[in-house]
Amino acid sequence: MSRLPPNSTAIPIGPTGRSPENNKQDRVNTVGMDAATLTYDTLRFGEFEDFPETSEPVWILGKEYNALTEKDEILSDVTSRLWFTYRKNFPPIGGTGPTSDTGWGCMLRCGQMILGEALVCRHVGRDWRWARGQRQREEYISILNAFIDKKDSYYSIHQIAQMGVGEGKPIGQWYGPNTVAQVLKKLAVFDTWSRLVVHVAMDNTVVIEDIKRLCMPWLDAAGACCEPDGAGELNGCPQGACALEEETALWKPLVLLIPLRLGLSDINEAYIETLKQCFMLPQSLGVIGGKPNSAHYFIGYVGEELIYLDPHTTQPAVDPCEDSQVPDETYHCQHPPCRMHICELDPSIAAGFFCRTEDEFDDWCMRIRRLSCNRGGLPMFELVDSQPSHMVSVDALNLTPDFSDSDRLERFFDSEDEEFEILSL
Repeated sequence: MSRLPPNSTAIPIGPTGRSPENNKQDRVNTVGMDAATLTYDTLRFGEFEDFPETSEPVWILGKEYNALTEKDEILSDVTSRLWFTYRKNFPPIGGTGPTSDTGWGCMLRCGQMILGEALVCRHVGRDWRWARGQRQREEYISILNAFIDKKDSYYSIHQIAQMGVGEGKPIGQWYGPNTVAQVLKKLAVFDTWSRLVVHVAMDNTVVIEDIKRLCMPWLDAAGACCEPDGAGELNGCPQGACALEEETALWKPLVLLIPLRLGLSDINEAYIETLKQCFMLPQSLGVIGGKPNSAHYFIGYVGEELIYLDPHTTQPAVDPCEDSQVPDETYHCQHPPCRMHICELDPSIAAGFFCRTEDEFDDWCMRIRRLSCNRGGLPMFELVDSQPSHMVSVDALNLTPDFSDSDRLERFFDSEDEEFEILSL
């Protein structure tokens, strides 16, 4: 049987189930009607601006499209991404907590979306496409069930919220990009089916040596090969997971999350071209971030506009799926994708990348170094071969959940993340 994250029972929330900042968020989100109370039918059948008629390329998570000739392909790609929104009427978080995340869970849902994209790439491939009413693959159903709103799903709102409690984030308090990245890292430890390594690169620095040590833990510092951890065991995976065991024998698939701050109160224009180029990389998982009072999952761009999925829609909770004919329409956004000007982006973001193999990671490193040589914009982060002396070694960090060390807690959650979380009118 697979291990599951521990669930807290004490739920430290205020009388309304959310922080004062989130009450403020509810007030400012009103444009004609409260965005948090929009229904799926309202979004699906409402009037939306058509996708722009432009000769400029459209980039969606590493794939290039022509808006004039491939509009259907663009919409199919966007629709195939997992869309996680506010939900209501799910089992109380922790047994006595809230039954809806409306008004406070938008960044948590964006975290689900960026990790959901990684699981799609991991198990069914980036080229997989969803179509309404089609018979679904078993792997897809397992991915969806990992996010269902109940306490024993690996990446449910329950698990994310309660892991945040252990990190000093009361349920109902708004998360920043770094916070949700750190929580996802801790939860992935329990997902023995996917066997991912989720690495959060801090201090705007990606250390190649650290990542390779995490993805190939049986290699010692001298490069000598040891017996892989758990070799020959199923580690609680489903019966069909033997292939996954063999596949991860040499390299555990990497989800790389890089929390960044690209300016003070507004995004520095010097980073814009570099940010856009990140969506062009084949390893791209997109970006989680947003603008004041709203978190979004950004999956691409066209011209000077970012393309994103918006979690600010409240839908009823659904039960776990048990067969290939699943009621999954509400997990796929079927209207033209949302867009916003890139200058509206809050400077605190987390960029995500997925490398299924070591070759894909080496290719990503090569592409990032090429971007660093371009004169079109400033690099958003530094890529180095080995640990700089001023950084804490990855070996010093406990990779399993441990909430007893307050110093480690401060290391995980830096002050810049808090600035993104303070909402203002």
